[in-house]
Amino acid sequence: MEFSLEHLQPKERASFALRSLYETAGCRKYHMGRFEEYSLYQANRSFLSSEQVITFTDLDGRLLALKPDVTLSIAKTAQPAPGETLRYYYHENVYRPSAESHTFKEISQMGLELLGSVGEAEVQQAVCLAAQSLDALGAEWVLEVSHMGYLFGLFDALSVPEAARAKLLEKLREKNAHELRAAALAAGLTDTAADTLCSVLNLSGSYAETLEKAAALSQNAAMGAAVAELTALAAPLAKAGGSIRLDMTLAGEMEYYNGLVFQGYLKALPRPLLKGGRYDLLLQKFTPGAGAIGFAVYLDELDRLNAMPPVQHQDTGKVMLNVALPKGRLGDKVYNLLAGIGYGCPEDYNATRKLVVENPEAGIRYFLVKPSDVAIYVEHGAADVGIVGKDILTEASADVYELLDTGLGKCRMCVAAPADYKDDPSRPVRVATKFVNIAKSYYASMGRDIDIIKLNGSIELAPILGLSDVIVDIVETGTTLRENGLKIVTEFMPISARFIANKASYQFKHAEMDTMLEKLRAELQNKEEAK
Repeated sequence: MEFSLEHLQPKERASFALRSLYETAGCRKYHMGRFEEYSLYQANRSFLSSEQVITFTDLDGRLLALKPDVTLSIAKTAQPAPGETLRYYYHENVYRPSAESHTFKEISQMGLELLGSVGEAEVQQAVCLAAQSLDALGAEWVLEVSHMGYLFGLFDALSVPEAARAKLLEKLREKNAHELRAAALAAGLTDTAADTLCSVLNLSGSYAETLEKAAALSQNAAMGAAVAELTALAAPLAKAGGSIRLDMTLAGEMEYYNGLVFQGYLKALPRPLLKGGRYDLLLQKFTPGAGAIGFAVYLDELDRLNAMPPVQHQDTGKVMLNVALPKGRLGDKVYNLLAGIGYGCPEDYNATRKLVVENPEAGIRYFLVKPSDVAIYVEHGAADVGIVGKDILTEASADVYELLDTGLGKCRMCVAAPADYKDDPSRPVRVATKFVNIAKSYYASMGRDIDIIKLNGSIELAPILGLSDVIVDIVETGTTLRENGLKIVTEFMPISARFIANKASYQFKHAEMDTMLEKLRAELQNKEEAK
């Protein structure tokens, strides 16, 4: 029987294709040991996706770690000579904590690193190889490009305080317009400066059109240099095929990337398959004056490539937006809004036990899910978009785009306690809540020690029975608190329903999502004006 690569699993076929691509491009395979001295990661914690690392002591008493990162090891050992450009590719496993399983996960990566003398030609080669890597995987793909130098230049032009920059980058990554402006004003920016920063959210779309908008917003030499580099990259990338998008909200971690950043998506996968960028700051910790650019391809993601959900097997002839709709009053409000702007379904979901209803003519499909599960369905790509309370979104720390504050279901997250409560700073506060992560984050911001008591209902009962000192919970009118002898100690987070989107789905269905958002904004505005 003749052997064929088609008999292999998708990630195995991909490894052959990518190795051929990188070898042809003049890259040499870089092989390293499975273990690394833990001190390397301890000294470079800011460059890691997580500080959690698997460690052990070897027979010589050294503290070693299973590699959580490949780039860091290559940067440490490569040591390019002045004027030399090293071109490496690798196929390695790394070990990182998994948010889904709450255990460490072995992750298979292939990647490419160009180190040393890295100029325009090397940058273009790396980014084009990233595009070619996606093209070699045999599915519809999108490469999204941005530039950290542009954002840093804008921060300088607007006099953004250093302490506020990480928070603003976070809101940009989320496409979170409503909280970006509030964070900018809280950082001391003027209304005009905040509006200018928010205008970056419009710098997303086709490469040529978005580049023109970015150039028009340029305010200093750093922004101009970033635009020039992106302009020079346009022609080489145009030959790569696929879809190349420029999105200036794609902001890498501040201490890792300092120039071009990019991410690659394959259709039907829920998260980026490829991530990369320029990381001179890291390499210069080991080789002063050197530059570096590279990317990693996460091969394990390819296991999901051929797993088409049963609900999507039927070809409707239109691009279908899959919406995670929360069951209950909020879901009914949102559905009525969407139905009013052309996204209704012939079948009344409240009159059936079906969990999926759709209208192929309108290009819409609704999944009816528990409110606390909406963010999970969207983050993992089972749904393209969803409507979820800010409380649930924050508690889940979901990696999604937060595109719109609908203003529906307004309430606030509060600390409440008995009327005669006084804080005792000599011991930890006993906090009862079902919002464990939110409570921990709030008290950590105050530097206050707490003991968490996780409850799922009747939270108000905990301080009444002496189970806790205070509670952290959602408050709408405060009636339940008052009737049980409790008072609000502090309010610290406004809550309302947010329109969220899966980051990968947005790359392939952005036109449909943007159309829905425009209609939804207009409808919400009309209702607000009619009050």
